[in-house]
Amino acid sequence: MNPAQSPPPVDVITSLDDLRGDLARRHPATTPTSAAVDPATVAADLSALEREGYVVWENLLTLDECEQLRDALTPLLGPTGRNTFEGQRTRRAYNLLEKTRVCDALVEHPRVLALLDRLFLPNYLLSQLQAIDILPGEQAQMLHHDDGFYPIPRPRPPLSAATMWAIDAFTDTNGGTVVLPGSHRWGSERSPAETDARTAVRMPTGSCAFYLGTLWHGGGANRSTGARLGVTVQYCEPWLRPQEAYTLATGRDTVRTVSENIRRMLGYSIHPPFMGAVDGMHPKRLLDRSM
Repeated sequence: MNPAQSPPPVDVITSLDDLRGDLARRHPATTPTSAAVDPATVAADLSALEREGYVVWENLLTLDECEQLRDALTPLLGPTGRNTFEGQRTRRAYNLLEKTRVCDALVEHPRVLALLDRLFLPNYLLSQLQAIDILPGEQAQMLHHDDGFYPIPRPRPPLSAATMWAIDAFTDTNGGTVVLPGSHRWGSERSPAETDARTAVRMPTGSCAFYLGTLWHGGGANRSTGARLGVTVQYCEPWLRPQEAYTLATGRDTVRTVSENIRRMLGYSIHPPFMGAVDGMHPKRLLDRSM
């Protein structure tokens, strides 16, 4: 073979660690917007999470922002649930990023990302984004922990985390989320008992609860005369399968429109060395194609 036609040099790989900087290096993880959050605030939030399994932030959204969310989300709500877990008097709207831009700021709120950046590996994924409207007369939801479908024994670090945004005020009578403080530390053999302490998360409109995927919780019964609208955003480690298949559910026009942070959370990212690749290449290459 003519030396001018010699193939290019080939990198010698002796372990998977040698691959970690290949695809991932070409499109690195986004710069966290959480840098704007005071480290002392983040430390206090992490301390509350370690102690209780959840933390509540009041009034992160204005009343006007909540009204805009309510106006945009209400027409998207579907019929009441298909089973008692979804809620027989609860309406939901899934896959919101494809349907509206009003939730983008919730998905990548700096206070939320500041915790996620410390809990999970880089390029963690969006696992679920939905609106939940609990109507009067709804019964309490079955208690559960959000990462219970991952078959990894407890106790263990959380594999996911969630926020619940109060578009309406959350009370102990209108379906406010019920949590079992400290239950994030339970082993696999333990499940909630009637004697376990339970707390109804009370939040004024515009507030947010952040809780670990290992925390036992559930939607409360709505014994009031009004509906309770909330938005939940859930995230998971980058090496896990999300609840909603956003690479299928979200069109490329939407992916091109959202921020780089959200694009990465939708799966347009690489978990080193090559998890998430498409045809051997970084998935962001798909956005350069017309179809």
